Amino acid sequence: MLSILDRYFLRELAQTVAATVVVLLVIVAGSAFARVLQQVAGGSFPASVMFQVLGLRTLDGLTNMLPLASFIGVLMGLGRMYRESEMHVLASSGMGASGLLKPVLLLSGVLVLITAVVSLWLGPWAVRTSDMMVAAANRSVIAVGLDAGRFTDLPGKGGIIFVESLNRDGSQLGRTFVATQRDGDGQPHIKLVSAASGQLYQESDGGNRFIAFEKGWQYDIPLGTDDWRSMHYARNDTALSDVQGDEDDDPVHALDSWTLAGTDAPDARAEFAWRSNAPALTLVLLLLAVPLSRQNPREPRYGRLLLAVIIFYLYYLLLAMGRAQIGKGHWHNQAPLWGLHLLVVLFAAWLLWKQYSPRKIATSRPAAGNA
Repeated sequence: MLSILDRYFLRELAQTVAATVVVLLVIVAGSAFARVLQQVAGGSFPASVMFQVLGLRTLDGLTNMLPLASFIGVLMGLGRMYRESEMHVLASSGMGASGLLKPVLLLSGVLVLITAVVSLWLGPWAVRTSDMMVAAANRSVIAVGLDAGRFTDLPGKGGIIFVESLNRDGSQLGRTFVATQRDGDGQPHIKLVSAASGQLYQESDGGNRFIAFEKGWQYDIPLGTDDWRSMHYARNDTALSDVQGDEDDDPVHALDSWTLAGTDAPDARAEFAWRSNAPALTLVLLLLAVPLSRQNPREPRYGRLLLAVIIFYLYYLLLAMGRAQIGKGHWHNQAPLWGLHLLVVLFAAWLLWKQYSPRKIATSRPAAGNA
């Protein structure tokens, strides 16, 4: 049964953590939005799925954001109580370290569970869903920008295309007309293509996109001359804009955690180690936030916060270095990473013990001359 004090701590800390998550989520979404815009401009995927991809990638970014947001939220929540002397009043009333650790551990249990769900399941699912959505969009002429019943600029070809009808997924075209201009033999040429139907397809590697026109005519008209040429064809392929690959794509990052756990490749072991260590990182940071949040009312408001961010950065950097060692095959298990977590927990316990240990009372000695 929770006491009134426990419920008060939980409410205050949960509100601060939620506010911190919202702020950091806006920052992560802004960074992801800039990256998505860059990929759309580079041709990695069409603009029609931009916001869906943005939402999914922001969801994947929660794996790295939740531990930091939980750490800063608890740190700021407890720091406010110290600055307003609430913690000092409670300490003078007999509340010790256990009274503070209980609500923090209860909140930690919820946050660790959420982080585990995001890192082990929800994040990889978002990556896979995003990849499938982009692949499906790149296979559709609707995503390329074509629309039935109107003239549309042909992507990257300096021409126009008119499609009479499209099926639901945009892969099958009805009667089609295409006009492009090119330079050949020192003079511009107009190329006209008409077809009874068409179909969009992609190369096997997912790169270039083409429209295969069926049963139609092609005309090559050199401007300024009467040397026109016509050709009747059964099939005629026209290239659309290329699909530019994303240099940051990591196939291992999209695999589900069960597959990673059963894979012995170094990069797979490194990815699984990073996912499985995210909940532990959240728990250790919340335990570390308890002693780091203690401050006097006259201390600078963000002094402890700056110190905590530096400690988090070093902690996170060491974990990233450990992940790199696993990915290179130098380490074959996660034991060094769990050892690092244990060291940080011991450091947090030492800080907490130092703050709440009984202080020795200094005794004054009589001067030698007064003996």
